[in-house]
Amino acid sequence: MVKRDRVFQAIDHVILFLVAAFCVLPLILLFSSSLSNETAVLHEGYHILPREFDLTAYQYIVNGSSGIMRSYGISAIVTLAGTLGNLFITILYAYPISRRDLKGRTFFSFVLFFTILFNGGLIPTYMMWTNTFHIKNTYLAYLLPNLLMNGFYVIMARNFFAANIPFELLESAKIDGAGEVRILKNIVIPMSKPILATLGLFVSLNYWNDWQNGLYYISNDNMYTIQVLLNRMLLDALYMQQGLSKEISSSIGAAMPTSTLKMAIAVLGAIPVLIIFPFIARYLTGGIVVGAVKG
Repeated sequence: MVKRDRVFQAIDHVILFLVAAFCVLPLILLFSSSLSNETAVLHEGYHILPREFDLTAYQYIVNGSSGIMRSYGISAIVTLAGTLGNLFITILYAYPISRRDLKGRTFFSFVLFFTILFNGGLIPTYMMWTNTFHIKNTYLAYLLPNLLMNGFYVIMARNFFAANIPFELLESAKIDGAGEVRILKNIVIPMSKPILATLGLFVSLNYWNDWQNGLYYISNDNMYTIQVLLNRMLLDALYMQQGLSKEISSSIGAAMPTSTLKMAIAVLGAIPVLIIFPFIARYLTGGIVVGAVKG
């Protein structure tokens, strides 16, 4: 039996190593390609090791924008504010509908499911945010549309609350004189760290990687987040590469590092995520499994 267990563990380790390699190798390929020469990438393709080491892509990003650090700062502030706001709203919606003693629980759950299945479409949504709420060229344009509330995350939090917060514990707290706000603050939230960390990661990734809201609602260069700024720089490089004439395409466009620039942009966008992820990874398994499966 012991020998069989060892064989099983060896096979298991090999499989896990291969899975980990498949996850890590694309990141290595991405970083390596961003350090390669544009011509070498076009002629030889992408490789694990850099081909003709070249920092042109990063130099283009640094020289092409004097406000890159400002854009990083805006992205960090928007991500932090958006994540806290999303978690606050998610908890306030998910916790009540997880309580079986809530009157109208079925109605509020139906409203939640309805928002997941249907939406008003891009044009009506754009008109609502710009004409009614006037968020164009304001930082609220990064926070409110599409990202501040997500029905799927509410369902995950609701399932976690229902499966892991005993109703008897809440009733006991009420008997001892605790109000609903105190119960939520001192009992529910401290017991919900795994799901809050999981949802916080998902939401923060959505905010950090978002460029569509900036594309739709922001036209002020000084208000660009890092993703919007890098996306604009990539579009400019592609435009210059194509050129409006043969003179432009031959003198400037041919020198544009478009392929390696895409990789460099992806690296710069992923670095903060790679730094933060290890600190909250231990919460993910419990949060995802319990929040999504149990209920």
